[in-house]
Amino acid sequence: MTKILTKKTPAEEKPEGLRYDRKFRWLVFSVAIVGFFEILALAGWHLPPPIAFPFFAAIILAIGWKVIKNGLVALLKLNFKSINLLMLIAVVGAFYLGQYEEAAVVIVLFALGERLERYGIETSKSALQALVDRTPKTANIKSGEDVTETELDKIEIGDVLVVKPADMIAMDAEVLKGVSSVDESTITGEPIPRDKHAGDQIFAGTLNMQGYLEAKVTRLSKDSTLAKIITSTFQATKTKAKTQKFIETFSGYYTPTIIFIAVLIVSVPTLLLGKPFEPWFLEALTLLVIACPCALVISTPISIYGAVGSASSRGVLVKGGKYIEALGQIKALAMDKTRTLTYGKPKVTDVIPFGDNTREHLLACAGGIETYSEHPFAHAITTAARAEKLDLHKAENFQAVLGKGVKADCVVCYDTHHCVGKLPFITEEHFVRDEIVKQVETLQKQGKTSIVTSSNSEVEGIIALADEIKSESTTAVAELRKMGIVPVMLTGDNSFPALTIAEEVGIDRVKSEMLPEDKADAIKELLDEFGSVGMVGDGVNDAPALATSTVGISMGAAGSDTAIEASNVAILNDRLELIPFLIALGRKTISTIRFNTVLAVGIKIIFVLLAIFGMSNLALAILADVGVTIVVILISLRLLNFQYKPKL
Repeated sequence: MTKILTKKTPAEEKPEGLRYDRKFRWLVFSVAIVGFFEILALAGWHLPPPIAFPFFAAIILAIGWKVIKNGLVALLKLNFKSINLLMLIAVVGAFYLGQYEEAAVVIVLFALGERLERYGIETSKSALQALVDRTPKTANIKSGEDVTETELDKIEIGDVLVVKPADMIAMDAEVLKGVSSVDESTITGEPIPRDKHAGDQIFAGTLNMQGYLEAKVTRLSKDSTLAKIITSTFQATKTKAKTQKFIETFSGYYTPTIIFIAVLIVSVPTLLLGKPFEPWFLEALTLLVIACPCALVISTPISIYGAVGSASSRGVLVKGGKYIEALGQIKALAMDKTRTLTYGKPKVTDVIPFGDNTREHLLACAGGIETYSEHPFAHAITTAARAEKLDLHKAENFQAVLGKGVKADCVVCYDTHHCVGKLPFITEEHFVRDEIVKQVETLQKQGKTSIVTSSNSEVEGIIALADEIKSESTTAVAELRKMGIVPVMLTGDNSFPALTIAEEVGIDRVKSEMLPEDKADAIKELLDEFGSVGMVGDGVNDAPALATSTVGISMGAAGSDTAIEASNVAILNDRLELIPFLIALGRKTISTIRFNTVLAVGIKIIFVLLAIFGMSNLALAILADVGVTIVVILISLRLLNFQYKPKL
């Protein structure tokens, strides 16, 4: 049987996360140690050189030996675009200047940044692999009167799939026989189970809740909707891992330029003017020391980690520095509806009694009957009745009709027999007046679901339900507009509720009834239009879109593990108002990095020119280098306490 697998694989039993990574813990410990000595150095206290040199050299070699090695390889290959070569120059230059603490800080922070980026890539794959491991490997196939458990790769299109209650559906198929309710949240993201009858589609990876189904397989396992989710997310993650940092591009110009100038300082006087070699070689070496890009190299990681720390203090997990920058560059933001803009739970919005019935009577009677049902609508009706402190009517002879509604005898009402369900279910037993049908249609156009209640003699009323909008959604969307961000809704829900929610929160661009691959395609279209696009979602169905976007943001508290891992940013407390904050933080981080870069490079250029014309000396260059580094660090650390004031 294709039951949900509960046995853990060895990979699942193994502790995961950075806190279980011994190397990462040593790296964090090294950052703390080096940071402590850097603070002392800034205060004017240094370890004696005989102790400082071997101590900090040991830390650098232990933590950054790969960086040093790759820098040397890049130097031998004359690969001046390598950031490892830039790091090598920074460390060697700092050591030459006797700034051992600064050299260690640079290499340790760089190593930490590299580890965090690798972690982001690794974790983006782990949840998807866990999803693959949890999906059924076999399915029950009916042939005549026999039912055989068959491996998925041996099932052909047209085979008849048998799905029993509580089975996870193994293949995409079309229902031939039976009625049931299926939880499709892994595919559509919608929390309310969908009723399935003959002719309806069911999807691999979804859960059959109650009834027995027989369905004709419509796609091979490798082509199923769930398989497409997994494949497209993996592909997008690989593409995103190739993003280059600005510092690498800059180093491709800065490093060779400085080296070229140093070569000219040696060659022109000695080869063309016949000057002695050693003095001019020393001048060239001094130039390289002056040009050591310590402040430049350290400014980016300090800014990034300050921003990441600021986000973390508000319950936001950012999986790498490049995503902080990406947040500041987005021009449009696509958002899922359910559990992103809404709570994902139905809530009673209207109670419309007919005839002599009262609102209280309608809620009390329907609420009493629905206490026996497990459907989300039933829970919402019962909750609404209890919230008004009504005495729920007692019922007996309860009967649930799958995909339609419920029947019961109300002990309190004079007319005992009652039906509660959708309009087609009520019309099976009652003649329904046109005004009631029109009322249901009106509610449907408002994006609401109508539950009709009737006694044996009449239709008593309508209870309308809708997904509840989060209180902060309207404010967050308005703030995004103020920031120049274009909001877009992408949802698997029907068009009526989607348009209603979108209008209420202030979103003009809406795409509804979308499967996961449709959402990913919509993100690609937005990327073509805007260049840089964010995506906010919470379900497995959002994973491809999250991974395809420039920066994917998951709502972590209610979201699936797969969505959290496929995203680049996870809002662990589900506070939607943090999105404008994150975009503002990203923009501030970019401006801080640019300012630090201009400051560091500008000072370097000034002292390089002074050195070329013989108007500088090493002591003055060291003072300038240390001063700029301190200023850069202080400016970058301000991001830790970044405060964003909405423009509303």
